[in-house]
Amino acid sequence: MPYPLKGRKVLITGGSRGLGAVVAEKFAAEGCSLAINYVSNADRAKQTADKLAKDYNAKVVLIQGDVGVLADCERTVKESISGLGGLDIIVSNAGWTKLSDFGDLNALSEAEWDKCWAVNVKGNMHLLREAIPTFNANEEGGVFLMSSSIAGVAPTGSTMAYSVSKAAGLHLMKCLASTQGPKIRINAVLPGLLLTEWGSRFGPERIKATEDRAVLKRATDLEDTADAFVAAAKNTSMTGQSIQIDCGLVIR
Repeated sequence: MPYPLKGRKVLITGGSRGLGAVVAEKFAAEGCSLAINYVSNADRAKQTADKLAKDYNAKVVLIQGDVGVLADCERTVKESISGLGGLDIIVSNAGWTKLSDFGDLNALSEAEWDKCWAVNVKGNMHLLREAIPTFNANEEGGVFLMSSSIAGVAPTGSTMAYSVSKAAGLHLMKCLASTQGPKIRINAVLPGLLLTEWGSRFGPERIKATEDRAVLKRATDLEDTADAFVAAAKNTSMTGQSIQIDCGLVIR
């Protein structure tokens, strides 16, 4: 059955820049109202909100919060519901990692491993748990979409902690999808290398090597990736699935 996006109320964590900002633009173009969560850069968040309001006449609420903190997750959902007058869709996009030698078991501190786990795994559960009563009260339920990574299905990425946490996040997605229906659809999008501000930090040599390994011989397109979130939100017959957008970097 159709799930039109016009008029939907959408929370996007980590939505002020990079993939999150492109996803926000895609949903704004569909006629959605948006709650944009950011962790620290208020100026960048305001720039994103102003652009969405100007280009798409979208209602935008800005919410500061660290997705790695339980109380911030709960408050972010509450403020989204209050500011938008309800909530239909969450795009759990915020993540955390750092560049390191993948095979160096001492590259990240204990606190950094814990932060990866808190943001990339537990944050998803905390956001959904707070939204469940609202989603179930909605006539057409709710949608929860996770930004994952091909690092969750292959031992690769910025750091081992990130890869492990993304793999755990995908299993959490399947656990949530299998238990929280029938009114809540839960899926994940797994991008390959995205040349955002953050992705560009890998440097030209590593970027070129990654592109060469991909079947399509290029980095993953941001627009293509963002479109996958919109398609998943509209698809009422899909839940518990991993949608891989990576130019054939990891074919399973």
